[in-house]
Amino acid sequence: MKFKQLVAAAAFGLASISIAVAANAADKKVVVGYQTDALPSSVAIANGDFAKETGYTIDFRKFNSGAEIFAAIASGDVQIGYVGSSPFAAAASRGLEVKAFYLSSISGIDEALVVRNGSGINTLADLKGKKLAAAPVSTDHYQLLALIKSLGLTEKDVQVFAVPQPEIVASYNRGDIDGGFVWDPALSELKKNGKVLVTSKDVADKGAPTFSAWVATSKFAADNPQFLKAYASVINKYYASFAADKAAWGPESDNAKALAKLLGGTADQQAAALKNLTLLTPDVQASADWLGGGEKSGAAKILKDTATFLKGQGKVSDILPSYGAFVTADALVSASN
Repeated sequence: MKFKQLVAAAAFGLASISIAVAANAADKKVVVGYQTDALPSSVAIANGDFAKETGYTIDFRKFNSGAEIFAAIASGDVQIGYVGSSPFAAAASRGLEVKAFYLSSISGIDEALVVRNGSGINTLADLKGKKLAAAPVSTDHYQLLALIKSLGLTEKDVQVFAVPQPEIVASYNRGDIDGGFVWDPALSELKKNGKVLVTSKDVADKGAPTFSAWVATSKFAADNPQFLKAYASVINKYYASFAADKAAWGPESDNAKALAKLLGGTADQQAAALKNLTLLTPDVQASADWLGGGEKSGAAKILKDTATFLKGQGKVSDILPSYGAFVTADALVSASN
């Protein structure tokens, strides 16, 4: 099923799921952590659609990184979060019981290494001796380290600072660092005085693919399956709109303005960032290639490969035999049918 075909299907699915959820969700509450990535579904945070369609009271909290969200999940403060595959792999390897139920995007050009004008970096060969930064344990951090390794370099050859994105932007603008591997709105800010050297897709093609996903604690997923189905249906609706009606997501659109108000940056920047996303249709996500194949699923394999790399870097101490228990297509299958 293509996103355009989902426009009508999503509306029908939302109506039926919402009725079922509302009947059983009185006084239900959940805390959801999100980040500043430009996603069509973030409009549903801004306008209250997630709460309306699920029937739950949702406390949305903004975080600077997936690592911060997983820390909040581990403490019990957050039940659902939007995270990248690198902090996900680290958290799973440490025994945190969570499940990815929706893949928001996969490696594309929405995350990239931007190098500062005047840094002396024109090609990958120029990275030796430079100072680069990425958010701690983020997919960008993972891909930056993987990129450096692929060049035959180590962190002794390239200084890598693991700091939150706001600090990356400030350090970059002061000239303290030569580049940063970031996502929007930081990506747009860094490009004002620099250029993209490599994208997340480029690094994925070198053997280090990533994804971003909505995850829920295993307990919450088991206790609230209808909520996850309704939540996934809301995401489907907005992704379908984005695919079918480009004008509704342009720089002058209410959607782009809502994203700018929620996430930062300008409507122009948000509209441009949306174009950089690499999205998967619900049926592709639910297939064995991504979330539906258990241990052999693409998402589980990326988690294990990422954990293996992180162990080699000394970022995690253990690698699990399988990461199949950390992915599920249950919410997606129900939401898209």
